[in-house]
Amino acid sequence: MKYPTPSYVCLLVLVAVAAPAIAETGGVRLALFNGENLDGWHVTNCDAVVEDGVLVTVAGNGFIRTDHEYRDFVLEWSSRPRQAEQWDSGVYFRCDLPGNKRPWPQKYQINLLQGQEGNGVGLPKAVSQGLVRGGEWARYKLTVIGEQAVLEINGKPAWKTDGIESAKGYLGLQVEVPNGGQFEFKEIYVTELDAQSLFNGRDLSGWEGGGAAADLCWEVTDGELLCTGAKGPWLRSAGEYGDFNLRLDYKLKAGGNSGVFLRVAENGAHRDPGEGVEIQVLDDRAERYRKLKPYQYTGSVYGVAAAQQHVGREPGRWNSLEMDCRGTRYRLTHNGVVIVDVDATDFPELANRRLSGFLGLQNHSEEVWYRNIRVGPSLLPAPAAPPVEK
Repeated sequence: MKYPTPSYVCLLVLVAVAAPAIAETGGVRLALFNGENLDGWHVTNCDAVVEDGVLVTVAGNGFIRTDHEYRDFVLEWSSRPRQAEQWDSGVYFRCDLPGNKRPWPQKYQINLLQGQEGNGVGLPKAVSQGLVRGGEWARYKLTVIGEQAVLEINGKPAWKTDGIESAKGYLGLQVEVPNGGQFEFKEIYVTELDAQSLFNGRDLSGWEGGGAAADLCWEVTDGELLCTGAKGPWLRSAGEYGDFNLRLDYKLKAGGNSGVFLRVAENGAHRDPGEGVEIQVLDDRAERYRKLKPYQYTGSVYGVAAAQQHVGREPGRWNSLEMDCRGTRYRLTHNGVVIVDVDATDFPELANRRLSGFLGLQNHSEEVWYRNIRVGPSLLPAPAAPPVEK
């Protein structure tokens, strides 16, 4: 079957009748900042550090953006300036990457400028007054669904607006230290409203072993899904999926090897015509993999399309992997970098692969950890309709 009808369809109906705030339903809430390092963020043209669990913008005019793009979401964060006056920064949402030598995206921004904290730049209805006390921590909650956005500051309504034209984009922090001083950010969370969690962090609900009992080699420890490497099956999703966006985090030991199966049949086949595909998960740095073929490294559509960059972190650190599939197109993002974006026009073999099926995690007889597994509708545009013959 195709991607199951998720809760966001019902959510759109609620938006039409909600007042004065946007209705929220379901979704997956995740920490965007781990309080330890900047994993999950990309820092350009500026400097940032982590001090005592706080993200601090240190120097430069630049941008700090997330690994992933988001469509409908709730973004929560706390921030405060370090200097006593004339501070300035901002938080971007549904934004593109900066272009034309600009240090920041063009839109959309929640202003953190002194006296204008919480205002939506370029959004006339998004004006807030008197909800932030200068120099103190302020807590923000931004909900964006469709073309509407609602902001709360310190638990109080700030504004509601429409006119959000971008359908998706990154979340990011503006760094403007020369003219706005250093800023501190903490407790940054995003709720992906159009996503469904595939792993509850407690047990193997929603999964089953491919041909044998899953608990022979799969277990849940400390909220993480662990393949022990013992003899046993691959892990198969309970449902089948067609077009989708699948996101997860993984962690490997030195020399580790695993894979994510997409659109496979019940038997997990993923190498030949008429079957699904495997997205490789590998410690690309390991000496024993030095002579692999290009399409055997992390993020590659195994045996078909090679990853164009190797951006995996060293063993023992978490990595993010995003797999967006629509029809025969596969767009793969590893640690926030697009490393594969191909379809059947690039690799005709993809036209012979399944367009729906199960999702799966490979047991490659060694330890590998997964977490934050969630699936939502594809962010890729629908293919253009063929021209009508006259």
